[in-house]
Amino acid sequence: MSTVKATNFQNASSATANMVTDASGNVSFGGTAAISSSFLRNRIINGDMRIDQRNAGAEVNPAVTATYYLDRWVATSTSASKFKIGQNAGAVTPPTGYTSYLGLTSLSAYTVGAAETYAVRQLIEGLNVSDLAWGTASAATVTLSFWVRSSLTGTFGGSLRNSDSSRSYPYSYTISVANTWEQKTVTIAGDTTGTWLTTNGIGINLQFSIGSGATVSGTAGAWATATYTSATGATSVVGTSGATFYITGVQLEVGTVATPFERQIYNAQLAQCQRYFAKVTAGATYSGFGNGLFNTTTTGAFLSKLSVTMRSSPTVSQSSLAVYDGTSVIALTGLSTTYGGTDYINQDFTVASGGTANRVVNIISNNTTSGFLSFSAEL
Repeated sequence: MSTVKATNFQNASSATANMVTDASGNVSFGGTAAISSSFLRNRIINGDMRIDQRNAGAEVNPAVTATYYLDRWVATSTSASKFKIGQNAGAVTPPTGYTSYLGLTSLSAYTVGAAETYAVRQLIEGLNVSDLAWGTASAATVTLSFWVRSSLTGTFGGSLRNSDSSRSYPYSYTISVANTWEQKTVTIAGDTTGTWLTTNGIGINLQFSIGSGATVSGTAGAWATATYTSATGATSVVGTSGATFYITGVQLEVGTVATPFERQIYNAQLAQCQRYFAKVTAGATYSGFGNGLFNTTTTGAFLSKLSVTMRSSPTVSQSSLAVYDGTSVIALTGLSTTYGGTDYINQDFTVASGGTANRVVNIISNNTTSGFLSFSAEL
């Protein structure tokens, strides 16, 4: 292997190089390499779309309310059934180095109303962007980069907004060739005014528009005191029946240059997602979900230890669960949270009948592999 000896930056008189670059561009250090930020570069979680706890790759139609699909990615629809969305939907080959993408297909040729918005977006927690100092004179510049592919060409848009959407930055980018992956970069000067949360609330609302009306579209490349979801004149994906929009490799980082996508070990990325949503799914027909106790013949309680500390006390949902008391399997008829922390949850359960007071029980899937228990602390 050939090497190039680099300048010794720590001690110019030393005979030992502290940094060596090989012929492939790999760099090795003789000392400690320190970066100026304590954060990982990418403020987007699941930017390569690998995690899909809710739907496991199934394609679904978004409801009118904002609904999460792939982990950390939420779809916004003013009207229902205008597009379908899913992990690797459309079965196209991702860009080199990626295995997953978010795929979206328009279900009709829909004319978007003036105040309507159709989009996919990520709500970034304020704790993860507090160092940007947005809303102050020291606001940091950031760069957004991503891979995108569409059956349409032309100018597309999106926006960055604060928690109450009183400050917006519409941006635009161009897709030049249909049905071809292209990498895009947008540099955004940080907002020096407005209120930007640095708590566990919404720090930045990053949106990719697939159809925005005239009154919610604004001039690209400038901050505005308005609720803009896209740039004026951007292509409407939902305006063409069967149009497709695919995206992956989304990165938002400090600086004016888009660096290579920051890849993470799978379990580390999953743990980041589980701060906001975690789903425990049955692996067998009578999988166990925890232990509890009957208080009466119809009520009881059990404790769930969360896999990671969640953003806030989560909302708990279940499907096809039952209790097993050593002799009988009794279907759950209800579940409610009596204590909701960020590390564990105490839940009351109900059954129609058949329980025995003070008897220890197992919480199990009710003769199905589709039973689950989920915890949501999304923004």
